[in-house]
Amino acid sequence: MPEQPASRETHRIAFMASDSETALSALGRLVARYGTVPLDAASVIVALGGDGFMLQTLHATQGLGLPVYGMNCGTIGFLMNEFAEDDLPLRLAAAEEEVVHPLAMHATGRDGTVHRALAINEVALLRAGPQAARLRITINGKVRLEELVCDGALVCTAAGSTAYNYSAHGPILPIGAEVLALTPMAAFRPRRWRGALLPTTATVRFDVLDYEKRPVMADADGRSAGEVAAVEVRSDPAIGHRLLFDPGHGLEERLTREQFL
Repeated sequence: MPEQPASRETHRIAFMASDSETALSALGRLVARYGTVPLDAASVIVALGGDGFMLQTLHATQGLGLPVYGMNCGTIGFLMNEFAEDDLPLRLAAAEEEVVHPLAMHATGRDGTVHRALAINEVALLRAGPQAARLRITINGKVRLEELVCDGALVCTAAGSTAYNYSAHGPILPIGAEVLALTPMAAFRPRRWRGALLPTTATVRFDVLDYEKRPVMADADGRSAGEVAAVEVRSDPAIGHRLLFDPGHGLEERLTREQFL
């Protein structure tokens, strides 16, 4: 018999799991213990996997407006809570909610095709050939950098600032700071340019210079838009993703802790 049926009346849980053996095994045990409901009848989603699966879950369930509580069955699990089978209804009742707003990417392909996507972590441009990319960067309609010669560049949210951005030596952004990070990757010219902090109201435009000779690809949270001629990025405050964390282990604490590791 599934335990604590009264708690499931309060928390109608829809479990989702990545296709890893660890996550699928955990899914079977948790469903047997707590039961599960379809997404359209749920009050909360419990996602089992790693950070990549959490991003997939948030994108896939965006229109439902449901909070998502992740339990780590992957590697790093920055967006996840510690995995434990016991007392899940109590953990859900005590969880603290963080709302993150995604980036909206508007990418124009080399053939003129327009690609639109949302990114919870980052929008990234990467060279697609052996030669360095040449990018012109415009902020709110004003050209700020005529030419950045680099391997690529990205714009990230606070939630994504410890991911690809941090690996590219970008800054960790505190939750609630209302800023985005614009970070170059392996900048060759200007050699000493390390990026910029921008308000979340900013619109960032990248124009790919000489894109036939120096092709550049763009992606949003790892989902590729192919080779592009131009990309615009802005925060979308109309969309909010609701993440649940155990008390004392929310994004603010995690972002602070990462800076002292």
